[in-house]
Amino acid sequence: MKTDLKTNIKVYQVPPRCYRPENEIELASLTRYEKVPATILESAGEGARAAALEACRIINECVEQQGRCVIGFGSGKYVLRVYDELVKLYFADKVSFAGVVAFSLSELSQTDAEDLSLQRLINEHLYAKVDIEPDHIHSIGRRTPDENVHNQCKAYERDILDAGGLDLVLCDLAPDGSLAYNEPGSARNSACRLMLLGTETRSRTAEAFQCDTVPKTGITLSIGNILRAGKIICVAWEEEAAAALYNTIEGKMTDLVPASFLQVHDDVKIFADLDAASRLTRISYPWKVTSCQWSDHMIRRAIVWLCEQTGKPILKLTNQDYNDYGLSELVALYDSAYNVNIKIFNDLQHTITGWPGGKPNADDTHRPEREKPYPKRVLIFSPHPDDVVVSMGGTVRRLIQQGHDVSIAFQTDGDVAVSDEDLLRSVLLADRLTKRFEKGTDFKFLDVTLDRLIQNITTSGDDEDMRYFKGSIMLSEAMMACRQMGVPRRNLYDLRMPFYTRSPHGQGKVTDDDIAVIRDLIVKIKPHQIFVDNDLVDPHGTHVRATTAVINALEGLKDEDFMDDCRVWMYRGQWGQWDVDHVEMAVPMSPEEFGDKRNAILQFHSQIHDAPFRSSADGKLPWQRSIERNRDLAEKYQQLGLATYEAIEAFVQYRFRP
Repeated sequence: MKTDLKTNIKVYQVPPRCYRPENEIELASLTRYEKVPATILESAGEGARAAALEACRIINECVEQQGRCVIGFGSGKYVLRVYDELVKLYFADKVSFAGVVAFSLSELSQTDAEDLSLQRLINEHLYAKVDIEPDHIHSIGRRTPDENVHNQCKAYERDILDAGGLDLVLCDLAPDGSLAYNEPGSARNSACRLMLLGTETRSRTAEAFQCDTVPKTGITLSIGNILRAGKIICVAWEEEAAAALYNTIEGKMTDLVPASFLQVHDDVKIFADLDAASRLTRISYPWKVTSCQWSDHMIRRAIVWLCEQTGKPILKLTNQDYNDYGLSELVALYDSAYNVNIKIFNDLQHTITGWPGGKPNADDTHRPEREKPYPKRVLIFSPHPDDVVVSMGGTVRRLIQQGHDVSIAFQTDGDVAVSDEDLLRSVLLADRLTKRFEKGTDFKFLDVTLDRLIQNITTSGDDEDMRYFKGSIMLSEAMMACRQMGVPRRNLYDLRMPFYTRSPHGQGKVTDDDIAVIRDLIVKIKPHQIFVDNDLVDPHGTHVRATTAVINALEGLKDEDFMDDCRVWMYRGQWGQWDVDHVEMAVPMSPEEFGDKRNAILQFHSQIHDAPFRSSADGKLPWQRSIERNRDLAEKYQQLGLATYEAIEAFVQYRFRP
């Protein structure tokens, strides 16, 4: 099953020599801004294998030299992939864990729930599958009363010293820059201690355990403990880790990014995929560190960057601007700044279209979408019922108005995003109506639910009736929003994908059953256009799972005859926006059209005032941030010297790799 969904874009746009240099001299040039050695792989899978191989090498070396290898094991979701690869290497007889002494880096505190144990995660992914001795496995006591935590922590540090000290720490980098449970603000010389967990950490932990709440505190080995290890392997995958990885490797050392203290360790290696490494200079701005292989995309990225540096629109850039900012290669390549400017201006101009389905009876040579066939059958996949409206509502309206046959598939009903307050409001209405129009009928479910909600008893994620009720609220709102955009109700599909419905918190594993649901719908419609979500940094993980199913279905169908006439476009909006240099189709909106999109969004009453998932940076709801991103992108196009619009929705084409 294909799981590395986003590196497809980076693989096509980043020259391989930026992350696979041919020799040490080239590596030294590329990494001149990097203060921690980093190995960048195309995908998370390749990165996990590389990290596991390095860990095996260290284990075998330590066991051969001193008879044992003392390892501090982290428990974040990134490093769990490394443990899966270690198990494969174990069964391939590449490593033995008989000589490994294991210490967990962190653990949740103040809980009696056996399921809420970081040690359990490591055990399931590693310990239980290899030949490690049970008495070699150590964990911080999570049931220790607060008043005894200090003594427990000191005892744990002594146990590590008695074992000979940590030879290796194997951990991952959290999106907020923390290591283990060392939250932002942790000092470089801190000791093993009780830690108050931040909102983002608790959210990630709750996702890992598929539960609503986790303890507010955890016990962790400190930055000081980690830095005393002989060797450190740290891993980071996915775009959500990009900012933290950049700050760790190229930023200043600060306790606001605890992982930045890795800069003082003399034997640390970071393994990252292209998405996590996307902000590093050699990936984003390679012209600053090496001579570039100038692809069309790289030139566009460089010119957009140059406009930002100079504050000028594209057509006002001069030869001097190119020389001053290290882009003289482009002037030499195209003879003058003017020639480069015209090329990139036209490239960006050609991304803008008011005809997202293609303009009939028009020359489509430089348009993002082809003229024929017309009208097109369009299939849009929406992970939650509101994603399609929030992310590309203006485009949907355009497609409908221009005569295309638009179908929308709601992959889940989004029940986990509906609050108990909204459920109570709907239950009160349902209860009132049923008592008037269905006299004598026994509605025990409504009565029981109403009693629980009035008493502020949180609804349970494993209560199927309540989940269905919440999901129905969200789907009903989606139908109203789609009605406002002009999508016929007969073209709305409630897929109820198995990964979501069979898990109490919508975080089940994607299986062939999920892929089959998508595949069957695509085969039924045989679309000429498919739009799929690429907002894969959502905090609840639904987008990743939903898109995984779509991409795998498409990969399985790519050789079908009807797919020869089908283009796949990826959209963002709820949790991010495409960079200008990535955009391949930009659909502008007038003030009236943007107002229509807002009105459609406002049909989601359960989401417009409050929702479980807010931006941690500014407290805004995802739809509010999406509206701002649409405006920001339009402003960016204006600053580059292109036409002025109220807002823009952006898309990138998905291309199948050979």
